[in-house]
Amino acid sequence: MSAPDDAELARLQAEAEAAEAALKLAQAKAALAAAQAARAAAGGSEADAGGSEAAAADDAGAADSEEKTDAEDDIPASAPRNPPSPRNVTPDAEAPASAASPTGPLDADEIAAVVAGYTFEGQTLDLGALMNTEPVPAAQIRIPLAMMNRHGLVAGATGTGKTRTLQGLAEQLAEKGVPVFAADIKGDLSGVATPGEPSDKLIARTQAIGQDWTPTASVTEYFALGGIGKGVPVRATVSGFGPLLLSKVLGLNATQESSLGLVFHYADANGLALVDLSDLRAVLTYLTSDEGKAELKTLGGLSAATAGVILRELITFADDGADVFFGEPEFDVRDFLRVAADGRGVISLLEVPGIADKPALFSTFLMYLLAELFEILPEVGDADKPKLVFFFDEAHLLFKDASKDFLAAITQTVRLIRSKGVGVFFVTQTPKDVPSDVLAQLGSRVQHALRAFTPDDAKALRATVGTYPKSGYDLERVLQELGTGEAIVTVMSEKGAPTPVAWTRLRAPQGLMSPTPDPDIERAVHASPLLAKYGTAIDRESAREILTAKMNAAAEAEAAEEAAAAKAKADAEYATQQAAIAKADAAAERERQKEYDRLMKASGGTSRTRTTRKVEKSPLEQVLGSKATQTILTSVIRGMFGTGRR
Repeated sequence: MSAPDDAELARLQAEAEAAEAALKLAQAKAALAAAQAARAAAGGSEADAGGSEAAAADDAGAADSEEKTDAEDDIPASAPRNPPSPRNVTPDAEAPASAASPTGPLDADEIAAVVAGYTFEGQTLDLGALMNTEPVPAAQIRIPLAMMNRHGLVAGATGTGKTRTLQGLAEQLAEKGVPVFAADIKGDLSGVATPGEPSDKLIARTQAIGQDWTPTASVTEYFALGGIGKGVPVRATVSGFGPLLLSKVLGLNATQESSLGLVFHYADANGLALVDLSDLRAVLTYLTSDEGKAELKTLGGLSAATAGVILRELITFADDGADVFFGEPEFDVRDFLRVAADGRGVISLLEVPGIADKPALFSTFLMYLLAELFEILPEVGDADKPKLVFFFDEAHLLFKDASKDFLAAITQTVRLIRSKGVGVFFVTQTPKDVPSDVLAQLGSRVQHALRAFTPDDAKALRATVGTYPKSGYDLERVLQELGTGEAIVTVMSEKGAPTPVAWTRLRAPQGLMSPTPDPDIERAVHASPLLAKYGTAIDRESAREILTAKMNAAAEAEAAEEAAAAKAKADAEYATQQAAIAKADAAAERERQKEYDRLMKASGGTSRTRTTRKVEKSPLEQVLGSKATQTILTSVIRGMFGTGRR
């Protein structure tokens, strides 16, 4: 390659000077915008200082413009009069370092557009500072607080800082009086309840983005799904959970899902409360038993085979330990909407490490809580701030293998719950994890770094880039080069329009960025007023007890009927035996009489008859019974005993 001639060197020098001038102008404009915003926030109390700063900015802008004009006058006729944007300029090795690097992807006008796009009138949540290779502290990236109920997405590969982003948003929401609900998958979100620990690296980072970092603890309530963990138990009844969500957890197909709905309908129609899984098993067992077969036939479309499949899935589900998540007292989701005495919102953390091996149950349970909020909360329209912000972590688990009915229910809930004052932020790895119908409802997006190690990853990356508005970034490259704690951001402005795409270095959370120690969590749980309300499980009469009594009564009635039948049979057999005995006795009597008659006839006597007649006396009886014999005997007795008269 030949060495550049003098004209080429002059052109490059002019382009570098022009780029430096443009960047200085952008800095001045950003400083002016920041000063104007500060003045507006202060209510004009510092108008003089703001005016001085604005004048200085104007002077700097004028100087930059003059310098740029002088540089352009030195450009040879062969060089282009309009230099390319800074992202296409070869950096000058001797150019001084500045807050906005000369090699940054955005030019001055684009930086100014970003500053204007993220300047709002109402309350905001600060996300961080614009990155143009280096942070631009004057260009703060924010989300309007009133737009938090328009939902959002926090996405990125593992280890890119999604959890810290979630923590920072939760802290600021709570500080502004908005309750927050979040699932603590790994247990490290619990640090919001403990003030952060400063370090030189942390202070340097926060100062570079214009963050006034102060260690702060947030008001936090700990919950545990089904009581597995240290938090206040959160339970649901099977009836409240419903057939649609339960089918998702059990992995049922569409036919089995509709059949389970019929079982729920039967239970409701017959006053059978489905409190826990044993109640649902009892209903299915009854319907597939001899006693319930007739009622099973009345449920059109529910076959005994399908009921048997559902019953087997329930048994397996319960054996895996899932039965502890269902029962009473059922959690009242209004307890997520609490505000502390000092006006700060309460951050409700749902501890779920104990069910890490049951991701479908965890994600579906979160959907149940969201559906309950939609069911019970009144309409509030567009409020100044949301009533609750719900962070849905590991959202891809919710949509995996979901039926059409289930996806339709999620889409409807997300679309309509905004008017109830609830904002939903899905936290996952890529936007493709979220169905397009749901993704279309999400107004704010914080996209952390993506990896493209496989063809599928590259395809997902290109699809993600295609969902962003047009910007000055090469997003396919930038998304792979983002550092930890950096993200591509676009939010919904107060006017309902998307803000410019901004490469952002995010603010650091002010709470502890590691788990709160277990003893502190346990003390907080024992001091919670909700522990007395939900701590002890209740087992009231429900479908299992009712059907057990019904089946026992049927069994007792059947046993009594069988006993009566057996007694009747025994009595009949006894009567038959008695008749046979009587008949045999009569026959024997006839045989004896016949034999007697034969013997009497053979001895010359007269046979006995049954008629009454005079029996002839023997000769001895005749002698003893004569009067002479009686007179003689009387005389002898008197003589012997002296009883006769003399």
